[in-house]
Amino acid sequence: MTTVEGMRALRSFTVRPSLPTELAALEHLAMNLRWSWDEQTRDLFRWVDPDGWDATTHDPVRLLGTVSRARLDALTADTGFVRYLGEVNDELKRYLDGPRWFQTRNGGPSPLRTVAYFSPEFGIAEALPQYSGGLGVLAGDHLKAASDLGVPLVAIGLFYRHGYFRQAQNPDGWQQENYPDLDPHAMAIRLCDGVRVTVDLADERLHAQVWKADVGRIPLYLLDADIEENPDDIRQVTDRLYGGDTEHRLRQEILLGVGGVRALDALGIDAQVFHTNEGHAGFLGLERMRRCIVDDGLTFPEAVEAVRAGCIFTTHTPVPAGIDRFPRELMEDYFQGWAKECGVTLDELMALGHRPYEDPAERFNMAVMGLRLAGRSNGVSKLHGEVSRDMFADLWPGVPPDEVPITSITNGVHAGTWVSPEMSDLLERRVLPEWAEAGADRWALIEDAADDEIWRVREQGRERLVQFVRSRLRESALARGVSVSDVAWCDEVLDPEALTICFARRFATYKRANLMLSQPERLLALLRSTQQPVQFVFAGKAHPADDAGKEMIRQIVAFSAEAGVRHRFVFLEDYDIAVARTLYHGADVWLNNPRRPLEACGTSGMKAALNGVLNCSILDGWWDELFDGENGWAISSAESIEDEDKRDEIEANSLFELLEHQIVPLFYDRYGGPVPRRWVGRIKHNLKTIGPAVLATRMVRDYVEELYEPAAAAAEKVSSSGLASARELAAWKARVLSAWSDVKVEGVETPDGAVDLGGELPVTAVVSLGSLGPDDVEVQLLHGPVGQNDEIAPASVEAMQPDPGDASRWTASFTCDRTGRYGYTVRIVPSHADLTNPIDLGRIAWA
Repeated sequence: MTTVEGMRALRSFTVRPSLPTELAALEHLAMNLRWSWDEQTRDLFRWVDPDGWDATTHDPVRLLGTVSRARLDALTADTGFVRYLGEVNDELKRYLDGPRWFQTRNGGPSPLRTVAYFSPEFGIAEALPQYSGGLGVLAGDHLKAASDLGVPLVAIGLFYRHGYFRQAQNPDGWQQENYPDLDPHAMAIRLCDGVRVTVDLADERLHAQVWKADVGRIPLYLLDADIEENPDDIRQVTDRLYGGDTEHRLRQEILLGVGGVRALDALGIDAQVFHTNEGHAGFLGLERMRRCIVDDGLTFPEAVEAVRAGCIFTTHTPVPAGIDRFPRELMEDYFQGWAKECGVTLDELMALGHRPYEDPAERFNMAVMGLRLAGRSNGVSKLHGEVSRDMFADLWPGVPPDEVPITSITNGVHAGTWVSPEMSDLLERRVLPEWAEAGADRWALIEDAADDEIWRVREQGRERLVQFVRSRLRESALARGVSVSDVAWCDEVLDPEALTICFARRFATYKRANLMLSQPERLLALLRSTQQPVQFVFAGKAHPADDAGKEMIRQIVAFSAEAGVRHRFVFLEDYDIAVARTLYHGADVWLNNPRRPLEACGTSGMKAALNGVLNCSILDGWWDELFDGENGWAISSAESIEDEDKRDEIEANSLFELLEHQIVPLFYDRYGGPVPRRWVGRIKHNLKTIGPAVLATRMVRDYVEELYEPAAAAAEKVSSSGLASARELAAWKARVLSAWSDVKVEGVETPDGAVDLGGELPVTAVVSLGSLGPDDVEVQLLHGPVGQNDEIAPASVEAMQPDPGDASRWTASFTCDRTGRYGYTVRIVPSHADLTNPIDLGRIAWA
């Protein structure tokens, strides 16, 4: 047989391994991504071939494709291995089939049947590179926690043939992007045979196939346009995550939203609740509306109500520039057919994505549409909820910002994915064998752990980090053509006993990765200290179009080289889940210095905290609500200063002050032995106070109880009424909105004289409702302490009752239970049993 070099294949395919019958369960285990967070399953595959496990970057599917026949025969003959394989496989079956939290909790049957969770990216494992950063990793953690809890959820995304880019650097430290060709047949996903989805893209038609990944109990379906039925330009719709121009992004989002809804139908899945992460999947609402109008005969406003009932929108960015906005011309090209089919004008469609004051020619805002078509919306931390209410307050004109109907559920992280084996063993012994399910009372038991025990866990993580960094730097240098002799310095990078500070996240300008470079003398003093050495590890990618982010990377790399501190100041290329996990395990301090309040949540610090790493961060995102003064450090924020350079200087000063006078001395305080006992004391307090609050299981429980189940009940009511309740609510809203200008509080009456402490004050409101009746409104009495500007904060709300003999007079009373200045006011809000919130209509009549 002759061989020929450089020929291109007409078609390619993957040859899957043929396993002996005794080892067939290995494929079952490899094809369920639960291995990515189950240590027993990972140990099993490590046993198959320890060297191959590392060589395939811990990917069981690839591993099985490289194992020799001789090794498979040896494993078949190894009774210990076969027995362990059976045990692990049986445990997976129990996990998949047995009742979990959702099935066993108290409170009666849940109205929730199925949640469809849409996201443009999912970070499950490095072996399935369909993520870029925080949003995708959060989505992955959401699925894993939903699986652990037994929540009935399916997920919808896209399969990108080139994933997100692999990062490298040129000799000047400038980021280079390389896009790998991914073979889905070599991954832990399977093609859904016979399932095809079709969507219209302007004057072209896109056909997509559907892949399925099993994430524990949760099916993840990924739509893929790279099939022969499509012309080349359509096949490229799912080429890269966050790649291409605005039109390319629009095409991807149409496939995700519209195609995702159609995929659920093709798969026979009757989704009850639709959860959209950011606006990327927002077009699912338009597809659901189209069906209500075309198939069920609803009007446009009625379809909005039908869709809103079961839809949840989660906003993930406090930065307006981070929201997708599409020009009217593109919307007309791609949705004029939709508008015609639904019997509406393009202006009516565009209004769904416009703020009240915007011109019809303005760009279509996906977050605005997400809020308009969702009955329930939330931010991802308490502070982000506040920022989002301010950011979108104009969608509810006249409503006080703190009452804008956007709630918050603080993100969480999946314990099994991110916590080191050593820390997990410690928590199993000291907190609870199932420590990820433990309450605050059990987490408090970590205080009883021996200081030496905790410190050894931290040392093991740091030692592993140092070896990992040395290996990665060496590989990177050799890949750039550096000689073996010239990479010898990599073997001396970092000190496994030195204070290690890590900064790893997306390199966006507001995250200020280069903040410390603004004071190089102070930074060099820390790095060059021989008595109390400090070392830094940076990692992260800049978006391919973000030159400012790339410049920050270049500055960090240049500082390391020019200042002669490359052994203590390191930038790691190609940040991914594997790199992140190693940093979380090995860092001593996790650094985060964004411009407040631009960090929506910032879950990397949560993952670090669960590993005993202490956070040093601006009080932004999750840190704003969980920092207590002892579980880490807070960098001062100067957001009131408009001059960004001055603000950066002030905040950099605060950071250096913390490092020089608190963090470094505390770490090296070894009075009484080699263990820094006061530092370990902070680690214990960090675990006790942060541990139970940052788990993804807590987050998903919150979603189930606060959003999913109420949305399911609302959706069920719409469905069970044959959509009559949606029709009725739309008609009621139209009637109330048209009559609201006549709704007024004409006067408020109270008895004369002072009120004693504990006394009761009756209040009567005289109101005019115009053509509306008492059942259409709620008259509310608000009362509470009065501040310097006569504001009531906090305000208690009492529903007033109409006088049976005079519908214009409404009464209520309250008890004056504190001394000092106290006040009250009266307002009228719309009221209907099917309203998610009385503020939904954005109408309030104040006294």
